[in-house]
Amino acid sequence: MVETRYGPMTNYRGYLKGLEYSCHGIPWFLFTGALIFYVASPSLLQLLVNIFIALVFDVVVVAVVKAVSRRRRPQGNDSADMFATIAVDKFSFPSGHSTRAVLITAILCLQYELWVPLSVCVSAWGGSVCVSRVLLRRHHLLDVAGGVVVGAVEAYVMSWLWLSENSARNFVGCFLDETQVGASYDV
Repeated sequence: MVETRYGPMTNYRGYLKGLEYSCHGIPWFLFTGALIFYVASPSLLQLLVNIFIALVFDVVVVAVVKAVSRRRRPQGNDSADMFATIAVDKFSFPSGHSTRAVLITAILCLQYELWVPLSVCVSAWGGSVCVSRVLLRRHHLLDVAGGVVVGAVEAYVMSWLWLSENSARNFVGCFLDETQVGASYDV
């Protein structure tokens, strides 16, 4: 475990915190939401809209499971050291970072045929995020394992809910109030 002041893992704490931030929900929502309105490629828009929907789905599922299970975080966890937490984040099961890491990894690696080295890097990132949760004493091992399972189930559900390029464009159009080509706008 990572000790706060001393111990063999102290040198790696910055890297572990970096992994924690790389999978935090707030940057993912902000970055994905902003990119949706700036991309021109229909396939990239489809990916971003589906990731955004998956993130919303993930937050709802994790919040409900945490509220129901109400498992406390490990004893060594320093809640003051956690970035931008909300009330339900005081609970440990399942690990929201783990669910999000597995969900995003599965979407990127399974929905798109990534170049193999890139797929390996994305998978390594997802696995590293999961391991960092235990090493930072944010979660018990079973919280992370549960998060992996929940994230995999969420990815499976998202594969059924996956929006096409046209549906993704229409989804974004609802928020932009843009007119459709060839549509009738009689008043």
